[in-house]
Amino acid sequence: MGVTLAPQALETRVAAILQAAGSSAAEARQVAANLVLANLSGHDSHGVGMVPRYVDAVLEGGLQPNTAMRVDLDAGALLRVDGCRGYGQVVGVQAMELAITRAREHGSCVLALGNAHHLGRIGHFAEMAVAQGLVALHFVNVLSRPVVAPFQGGDGRFGTNPCCIGVPLAGREPFVLDFATSRVAQGKMRVAHNEGRAAEPGTLIDEDGRPTTDPGVVVVPQARGGYGALLPFGEHKGYGLAIACELLGGALTAGGTWHRPADSARAVLNGMLALVIDPARLGTQAAFEAEALAFVDWLRASPAAPGTEGVLLAGEPERQARAQRARDGIVVDAATWSEIQAAGRKVGA
Repeated sequence: MGVTLAPQALETRVAAILQAAGSSAAEARQVAANLVLANLSGHDSHGVGMVPRYVDAVLEGGLQPNTAMRVDLDAGALLRVDGCRGYGQVVGVQAMELAITRAREHGSCVLALGNAHHLGRIGHFAEMAVAQGLVALHFVNVLSRPVVAPFQGGDGRFGTNPCCIGVPLAGREPFVLDFATSRVAQGKMRVAHNEGRAAEPGTLIDEDGRPTTDPGVVVVPQARGGYGALLPFGEHKGYGLAIACELLGGALTAGGTWHRPADSARAVLNGMLALVIDPARLGTQAAFEAEALAFVDWLRASPAAPGTEGVLLAGEPERQARAQRARDGIVVDAATWSEIQAAGRKVGA
């Protein structure tokens, strides 16, 4: 059986492991809080189940605890930042805080962040912006074992390359669209494999390029030592967006793109191109607020399709999950909990 823990109790346990792995107490708490928030939001793929991989990455030297971002270019509304392989939950926040400040000063900011360790749930960074009344767009690539096959391709060639858009809505909860460009996130396959669940048909191919519903094909080595791959969502459309994320988040930021055989390194590096816009400085604040709310109200007036709860906006499922899991606790499956405990033992926690 798994365990059910209150969010604060889970955060405390995770922070203890991260601190034992070399992080300061403050850094460990910040990363742990971010991971637990992902679980609270219903995204277990980006939650505490990442701890074993983070510990391995630290022990291998691919993840550097207690590392701050480095600003390589500061041109006002243009920023190029190196994450220096620090925790993405730390260097990503540092970079976004600076980008938000610059968007306030200049009306907009283009942030190019490279060489950050796993940024986690990208929606977190969009939420930072919309909380300040700003619009944010994020294009992210993944430098790790390639787990997504190109459209009409037969093996993994790039990562799950998330895209995220945050839009504030005056007097309402914000619109926060955050999704992997694969049909499902790699972490969701890890969770499904640990829980013994099959994947949805049309999600995966095995190491021979054939359709499969076994999530293990992208989690553990297969019979010939290779892996299967996830498929992009929306066929050529999701594939095209994934490539845009690689070119913008990887190439344009100078963080790098993936174009080499897979290795077994546990580090996960991200590049992110973020655009932050201040509607007030753009001069469209009043129209923006009125038109956005009019459109949202128009959407919500649509009758619910049979068997559904009706029209939702991006961000609502996460907020609903937070309320439910804050009340009932966070469930961690037995396999994931065992992996977390083993990671703690590796560092003496």
